[in-house]
Amino acid sequence: MLSAKSLFQEILDNDESFRLFCSIAASGEAQGGWENGRIAALVPDSRRDLAPKIARHGADEDKHGRIFRALLRKRGLEPREVPPETDYTMLLERHGIGLAHEKLRADDRLTERDLITYLAHSRVTEQRAADQMAMLRGHFADHPEIGRAVRMISDDEDNHLAYCHEELLRFARAGHGRAIQRALREAAHVEIRVHRDVSLAVMEHMGRILRWSPTRARLLASAVHAAHAYERLGGWRRMVGLRMPERRDALGGTATSAPEFA
Repeated sequence: MLSAKSLFQEILDNDESFRLFCSIAASGEAQGGWENGRIAALVPDSRRDLAPKIARHGADEDKHGRIFRALLRKRGLEPREVPPETDYTMLLERHGIGLAHEKLRADDRLTERDLITYLAHSRVTEQRAADQMAMLRGHFADHPEIGRAVRMISDDEDNHLAYCHEELLRFARAGHGRAIQRALREAAHVEIRVHRDVSLAVMEHMGRILRWSPTRARLLASAVHAAHAYERLGGWRRMVGLRMPERRDALGGTATSAPEFA
């Protein structure tokens, strides 16, 4: 019987598929850490209050990358090259979502509109990350190998999502409501397409590693397409709503360390 739990368990049980999964995850988290670090350095003087929170966001992403690399080391595995068609963060940037890397590599201060673009992009992608980690936490929170990592990363993703809600609502109260909604809708519609394409690519690679039958591969691809159809028809709306979170000032402190994974 196919289920998210049985599928991930199969990936977890095979060294090569686990290596691909952790390598993709570590690469994406490291990229997110770099992006947030650059944004924190370029925050305009009018919003310097955001810089420590953005830096904390980046530090968390860097920590997640280290955790995934540590999980590989525990099995005696090395990270592998990430296939470009599975590179979620790179593909989002290529489709114009978030702040362009060319802008982040420069030394010019960002504008408040740039910060809205960044926060809207983060609101959408952190929703995806929080949902995925909640699923893994539901199935693997007590797993002896990955349970601690899953719990830690899931807590962080919930904090990141709360932070995005709170800061976007602060910008909305300052008169940027329409710009925020446009940015959120654009990011959500692109993200669901990119997520579909990346999911199909990852499943194709996993299928070759795990030697899935053509029937099983088609069934999993159909499930990805069905999930995308649901999101295209209305599921995307969960990514664009804003509400004041229960976790206030979720990134107001210092980043937590992960000594057990270092």
